Amino acid sequence: MALKITVIGTGYLGATHAAAMAELGFEVLGLDVVPEKIEMLGRGQVPMFEPGLEELLRKHVAGIEGSTGRLRFTMDWAEVAEFGDVHFVCVNTPQKHGEYACDMSYVDSAVESLAKHLRGPNLVVGKSTVPVGSADRLAARILELAPGGGEVELAWNPEFLREGFAVQDTLHPDRIVVGVRSERAEELLREVYATPIADGSPFVVTDFPTAELVKTSANSFLATKISFINAMAEVCEAAGGDVAKLAEAIGHDDRIGKKFLRAGIGFGGGCLPKDIRAFMARAGELGADQALTFLREIDSINMRQRGQMVELARQALGGGSFLGKRVAVLGATFKPDSDDVRDSPALNVAGQIHLQGGQVTVYDPKGMANARRLFPTLGYADSAVEAVRGADVVLHLTEWREFRELDPRALGEVAAARVILDGRNALDPELWREAGWSYRAMGRPTA
Repeated sequence: MALKITVIGTGYLGATHAAAMAELGFEVLGLDVVPEKIEMLGRGQVPMFEPGLEELLRKHVAGIEGSTGRLRFTMDWAEVAEFGDVHFVCVNTPQKHGEYACDMSYVDSAVESLAKHLRGPNLVVGKSTVPVGSADRLAARILELAPGGGEVELAWNPEFLREGFAVQDTLHPDRIVVGVRSERAEELLREVYATPIADGSPFVVTDFPTAELVKTSANSFLATKISFINAMAEVCEAAGGDVAKLAEAIGHDDRIGKKFLRAGIGFGGGCLPKDIRAFMARAGELGADQALTFLREIDSINMRQRGQMVELARQALGGGSFLGKRVAVLGATFKPDSDDVRDSPALNVAGQIHLQGGQVTVYDPKGMANARRLFPTLGYADSAVEAVRGADVVLHLTEWREFRELDPRALGEVAAARVILDGRNALDPELWREAGWSYRAMGRPTA
């Protein structure tokens, strides 16, 4: 008999996972505790922008004309427990307020609410990013609460979704990692992921702690690479070097590679910053804090980039006050192809300049509604041209394709001054200079 899948939590991770599981041919039931979210998903709509996700959802949500009907949503824990064989826990693990540590309350609540109803052979699979040691604790809690006792198992299967590529990353993952304690759990997960495994995705079987460490280790490495090139940008600023050429030169070394070596205003979003901080906090609890002290500097370099962009803008305006100056900011999301503004370096820079008296106008292709909610006092425009109209300086802070394809000459016609600061080292300096712009990028004082 075919496995039935449930997905607990239908945010960014859960909605994507539920739709992907339906695409792989499974009957899927998603659960959330927010009625508005359930109603929205039931109409085949997603509460965030993610390329291809809404189309995939509409292909499978029951009740939509022409859909497979394999995907439904509920708020009933008993229904989920009765329906599913494999239950994926995809709830949020935010940073605790005022601390580095991870807030496990959503995961704990989800596992406990589900476990109380699990009677037969079931596999609960954690996908949320959690502090190492959580799976051991949760497995014991499930054993304590589940009426099915030892027939209810836990496994850990970390997610590796990149915003903007989430559908691709779920259907065609570059690796599948499963932390298991039994052959049965491994076999069930091999069945769930049979299609991507057949397509060549590596299937890595580990213990619980290793599976929990994979995501935080990967994010820590990526954060280190980004902050490394940003540290080199600081040195290039001081020495008169060109960080873009430096990155190109070292990127040809296949031990280093070219990815994540573009200097700029640093990383943000809902994962990298909170994950490396939670990793540091957990290492401290385990008595291994010395092993991760370097991550504190990685975090520090990253946050410093934002202040340096503000200073570059001040210098571009003559080095004095921002008062009375019009500043256009292109980009609000933390990365392109997303509407996510959580811990966005672009909005942070915009907010700092606004607090110092600048008249800031922001434009972003997809993040405007979320940006307005987070920073209601900033100015917003409906297009790049409108944002730049009358601006004394333009800041390019999120590397959307739309911004790379802008016509510098047309933009120059509406700007008060043709001064652009490229906070992502993603624009073509020659193209902008030919159109009469003064172009400046981080780590490239003479480029």
